[in-house]
Amino acid sequence: MPVSLTRAAEGYDRRAFTVDEILRMQEAGIISEDENFELIEGEIVPMQAKTHTHELIKSTLNIAFARALPDHLWLGVESAMYLSARTFVEPDLAIYPRGLKLEDVKGPDILLAVEVAVATLGYDRGVKAQIYARHGVRELWVIDARQRIAWIHTQPSESGWGSVAQASPADVLRAPALPAFALRLEDI
Repeated sequence: MPVSLTRAAEGYDRRAFTVDEILRMQEAGIISEDENFELIEGEIVPMQAKTHTHELIKSTLNIAFARALPDHLWLGVESAMYLSARTFVEPDLAIYPRGLKLEDVKGPDILLAVEVAVATLGYDRGVKAQIYARHGVRELWVIDARQRIAWIHTQPSESGWGSVAQASPADVLRAPALPAFALRLEDI
């Protein structure tokens, strides 16, 4: 079986992995269940440690989303979302239809994904936002935990987002999937 490769920034080839290979390595104990990473286009990308500010915003959003969640939707917290055979991500929060097995949730099923960023803001607004758009996630919020600014991404396509709006800390955040939800980041 041919091995898939990716090209690293410095120009050297790297071996690309599939989601199935990663899951088998976890089952075999080669990769610990405690390791925190995502698989982006076949490459293992380690995730940064969480800060107090990150956790505060994520927890506040988690509680507010849960309170506003209609019965037909589900809230995932740092759940692995398998977007393709070579990509899985773990958004801080994700809203998708209830009744789907987590491993069956695909990009268009994700009504809202939220990434709270401290050290990874550029990555989350860049590469990761493009991954979400390419896989049809319906809406993405990238939140700068320090500045309390949110970028609301809508209208996904293969080439990116049709709309990216910036929300200030005083702006009320609303989500079409959650009609009862309203929150200002400055209140956190």
